[in-house]
Amino acid sequence: LSNFTAQPADVIAAAVVKRSAIPVVWHVIYSSKTVSGGYISNSAIKKSISAMNAHYKGSGFGFKLKKIKRKKSTNWFKKMTGVPTDPYMLAMKNALHTGGASTLNVYTVSFVDDTLGLAAFPWDYYGYPKRDGVVIQYNSYPGGSLKNYNQGKTLTHEVGHWLGIYHPFQGADCDGMGDYVVDTPQQLTPTFGCPKSKNSCPQSGGDNIHNYMDYSYDKCMTKFTKGQITRATQMSNAYRF
Repeated sequence: LSNFTAQPADVIAAAVVKRSAIPVVWHVIYSSKTVSGGYISNSAIKKSISAMNAHYKGSGFGFKLKKIKRKKSTNWFKKMTGVPTDPYMLAMKNALHTGGASTLNVYTVSFVDDTLGLAAFPWDYYGYPKRDGVVIQYNSYPGGSLKNYNQGKTLTHEVGHWLGIYHPFQGADCDGMGDYVVDTPQQLTPTFGCPKSKNSCPQSGGDNIHNYMDYSYDKCMTKFTKGQITRATQMSNAYRF
């Protein structure tokens, strides 16, 4: 998922630009000092960062854990929805957000709806700086208890949005500009589960079921395209770095 406004852009080609590691401030929101209460370990957080670095390998993007912060709040942990303007979410971010546009703030909560995560796009930072960052389901870390979504790829997906990448089914249209990336086939609908094949736009030759920016199970997600990395590089250079 993602939040805030859409940003038009020209269709882009591939490029990789190396940069310094992006600092990550991880906010553990919890209701009790148990794993089920959201109190995930430092080790789980470090595994998440390592997994994300593996997923972004070769892209020019890397991530370095700067600080872990812990905040007890039953309301923030248990009562938050995936709506960007949810009052609990706004209160949490206004109170805890750290750093500027180039600092990745990660918040872990237990959503009350079916949300796995959501993110702010880079171009929204200067209008809503405190709303920046990504919020993910607390038990989606590698080895976590969230069935089918416990390889850390929810974080990878949401950080893709934070860097400026859309879903491959953006616009839900087989004839439009989609995600503004040339090497992701047009896709009408999100993918759920891990199908052997799916083709929602027959003229495109197959959906992006193995792409980190689709909605497939973690075991199905294995790649970004070169065009997606170029878009992330261009959007983040323009708005974050």
